[in-house]
Amino acid sequence: MALCMTSAPSQVVPSLIRIATTCCCFSTSKTHYEIRNLARMRIVDNSAIGKAAAEIGKPPRVINVYNRKNVGYLGDKVLVTVKGEMRRAYIVGLRQKQKANVPRMDTNNIVLVDDNGNPLGNRIHVPIPSCLRGKGGDITKILSLATKFV
Repeated sequence: MALCMTSAPSQVVPSLIRIATTCCCFSTSKTHYEIRNLARMRIVDNSAIGKAAAEIGKPPRVINVYNRKNVGYLGDKVLVTVKGEMRRAYIVGLRQKQKANVPRMDTNNIVLVDDNGNPLGNRIHVPIPSCLRGKGGDITKILSLATKFV
């Protein structure tokens, strides 16, 4: 940014100095801990596509949440993009505030599944909340892979 100089080279217009020295280095938007569209996730199984996405450092992003509210919670099915491919996944860990006796994780974790509901990997690296045992359906296949429960 060029500063305007007056007739004397040692004098500078004060309003331009104030503009040049102030910096807007803060964000005005709130941090959302919800799983909505374009939320970044972390793949916690050992599937090949999950490993490849972790190597290039490009996290998967949520495209669609399969429930009425379009907000993902623990055990919900989501559609994510991983390396330009659309994959289905289940949410197994969340950063957002949870109900009582439900653990809160450091990251938003998912496990990739195929169209039939079978997990793509054969091992899960992180502990899984034990409250997922009550949910039926394809989640039971994921729970059979888990070795640690919280």
